[in-house]
Amino acid sequence: MTKNTTDHLARSAVVYVRQSSVDQVVHNLESQRRQYGLEARARALGWSDVEVIDDDLGKSGGGVARRGFERLLALICEGRVGAVFSIEASRLARNGRDWHTLLEVCGLVGTLIIDEDGVYDSRSINDRLLLGMKGTMSELELSVIRQRSVEAVKQKARRGEHFTTVAVGYVKTKDDRIEKNPDVRVRESLDLVFRKFVELQSIRQVLLWLLQEKIALPFAAGGSHDPKIEWRTPSYTTLNHMLTNPVYAGAYVFGRRGVRMTVENGRKKVKRNPQRDWKAWDVLLRDHHEGYISWDEFVRNQRLIADNANGKSYLGRGAVRRGEALLPGLLRCARCGRRLYVQYSGRGGDTQRYVCRGDFNKAAVAACLGFGGMRLDRMVAREVLERLQPLGVETALNAMKTQGAEQSEKLLQLQRSLEQAHYEANRAYRQYDAVDPDNRHVAGELERRWNERIQAVRTIEREIESLASSPSPGLSAGDREALLKLGDDLNRAWQRPGVTSEIKKKILRTVLSEIVVDLDQDNQHLDLIIIGKVAITPA
Repeated sequence: MTKNTTDHLARSAVVYVRQSSVDQVVHNLESQRRQYGLEARARALGWSDVEVIDDDLGKSGGGVARRGFERLLALICEGRVGAVFSIEASRLARNGRDWHTLLEVCGLVGTLIIDEDGVYDSRSINDRLLLGMKGTMSELELSVIRQRSVEAVKQKARRGEHFTTVAVGYVKTKDDRIEKNPDVRVRESLDLVFRKFVELQSIRQVLLWLLQEKIALPFAAGGSHDPKIEWRTPSYTTLNHMLTNPVYAGAYVFGRRGVRMTVENGRKKVKRNPQRDWKAWDVLLRDHHEGYISWDEFVRNQRLIADNANGKSYLGRGAVRRGEALLPGLLRCARCGRRLYVQYSGRGGDTQRYVCRGDFNKAAVAACLGFGGMRLDRMVAREVLERLQPLGVETALNAMKTQGAEQSEKLLQLQRSLEQAHYEANRAYRQYDAVDPDNRHVAGELERRWNERIQAVRTIEREIESLASSPSPGLSAGDREALLKLGDDLNRAWQRPGVTSEIKKKILRTVLSEIVVDLDQDNQHLDLIIIGKVAITPA
């Protein structure tokens, strides 16, 4: 019995074309030819009005939003479609919800489903059973393929050989390994980032320093298969990625991002968030390759970054912020374990008071404790200075050694930039010199590029000349003597006008881990437990 009746032929036929990925669209051209060839079959079966819907080329059928499929359903519901053509059920849907929705709608309005094997009417019990089995087999096939692919990737990751991308500063070898980029400028720029973070203790401060010194950082462009290094102005996101990526500590990591499934607008949505706890990662292979920092340094950096996150956790210290109070982030309540907050009052807003807000999720609970902070700041600073006094002269000598280091680092970066600029200028000249001078369209463009490279060389040379002609940051004999005297008396150095509260906070945070504080029963005296990071013998 012929299923395509005159009623079906009076309506239009729709050929639905889909491929699951962009890679298939580019390389699997035979599948495209087969799917587009269904238009000729529709006309051979008697349809004169044939529409091709190919909006979903490069989109998976496993639950993502597909505009073409949604348009197909809309046309069917309007009763305008007599038959839907597809090479197989998996092209129409790869999940049970979409497939059975299609069958239900086609059954209601009498639309046929036609593939390369036959013609099906979902109003027929036998056809409906067969179509249901085809959809189930398609869904099972997808699950099996996905399971095999995921397990193959995990097996390769357990060997430390699975790389989707390679971080800036590394290159992939032919035997599925990574090693440091042979470009000296790239390596030194990354070393600079990690050194400055140890010095400045904040991603934002490192970013501000790089912007101030106009130092560019490498960026991988051109895709994962053939990445090319471009030098760009750094951003916070770039620095955060460098400082939180364990690859720079010589570790291979797989499964660092957790996956959470949600349903939005009736569609599956996958959210991937980084897991900070390295124990939750699927694969962690330390000493997998040569790192820019050690694993211990990486762990310390992550702890510091987490501590700098303001408002993320009541256990975190938060970054150093403005204000005259010296102990924000270090004080912890002995009663509830929460971090104390600082409140400023007074006519000039320079009188601080430390307060524990208690369990602030319950409005009925009052604050645990509160007290003035000026005397406590002075007392803690005095205790720290007394224990740091033996290190004062050593610190002063180290300050002399590092004086001018920033200028040297900038000069080194400029010299590397100049070497790169000379290379690019010479390469542009060779391209210009090799072209036929009569071909003016090409020769003119290559000449313009050569002139741009020469101009870039001259700009960097002027920056180096300007930096070299600036006054040397070296210390005079008088400066050295004054610095040594201040090192011998840290209390005087602490009180100098040039020492800001921000510097004092950084010094205290370097020495102290936290201070557990409580009030006695009469609320007259503070009980303190000062926890230091290192043991320092009093003078």
